Amino acid sequence: MGGGRASLRGRVVVVTGGSSGIGRATAPACARRRACVVVVAARSAGQVEEVAESCRRRGGPALAVPVDVADEQAVAGLARAAVERFGRIDAWVNAAGVGILGRFDQVPVAEVRRLLDVNAVGALNGARAAVPVMRPQGGGVLADVASLLGTAVAAPYMGAYAMSKAALAAFDDVLRREPALQGESRIAVCTVLPTGVDTPFFRNAANHSRVPVGPYARSMAAAHALAPGLLRRGIARRTDRAYLDRGRPRLPQAGNLHTPTGARAALHGGRHGGARTAARRAAAAAAAVLAVRAALRGRPAPR
Repeated sequence: MGGGRASLRGRVVVVTGGSSGIGRATAPACARRRACVVVVAARSAGQVEEVAESCRRRGGPALAVPVDVADEQAVAGLARAAVERFGRIDAWVNAAGVGILGRFDQVPVAEVRRLLDVNAVGALNGARAAVPVMRPQGGGVLADVASLLGTAVAAPYMGAYAMSKAALAAFDDVLRREPALQGESRIAVCTVLPTGVDTPFFRNAANHSRVPVGPYARSMAAAHALAPGLLRRGIARRTDRAYLDRGRPRLPQAGNLHTPTGARAALHGGRHGGARTAARRAAAAAAAVLAVRAALRGRPAPR
């Protein structure tokens, strides 16, 4: 077990949002850890196959399944495909997510609904597909990539995104309690709360602020613990004055809300310096992987 942490050898891990950002970092990270089997899911077929091949090169067999997580039947089909190929699902990582930038009164409500369908309902669909597989096999892990934005702090012009992440964290709390009331505690639920991570989020987000957005917040968890009110005021001022490049107006766009990211899918967004970028991206992926490993600790590996 190596230091008390569970081995991922032979475990089957489903990663949604695997074509870009944190999901794209998490899938190969699982493959590197004791030949973990990784199943990658996203809408961008070409990019998700690239990530699956990257997993194979790192030692883990991988299956690429293009899926829109907002489609309940498609997500159920993803779970069936994972079981048909590998026989089980040990962990399901919900890393799929989209964003919208703009004032609450300027963002189209239809786009807010689409964001909630992906970020919140998508995780619900994942849980509904994974839990029926995990119960009879003796347990498993659900890991949801939420955010400190919407759970501890909030930022202007990102209300819909923060709302979706707050909903996801609340849903996870429900998931922890409902099985316990039924005398079942074999399925662990992990909520991952990253801060600002250099992903293509801002580049691909729907934008109704009419200006491109720059670097994200830093080290919010510690600051929130020390001075939450001061942090909220600081984030509001910084987002309004420093993150928005007002000299380069940008037309409203729907980003990747309704269409796959496609060729724009990437591991990072090119917003920070190299060392800081690598550290934050690695930390976000490691958090998801460690959450899965910690929850699997003490559970026998599949034979």
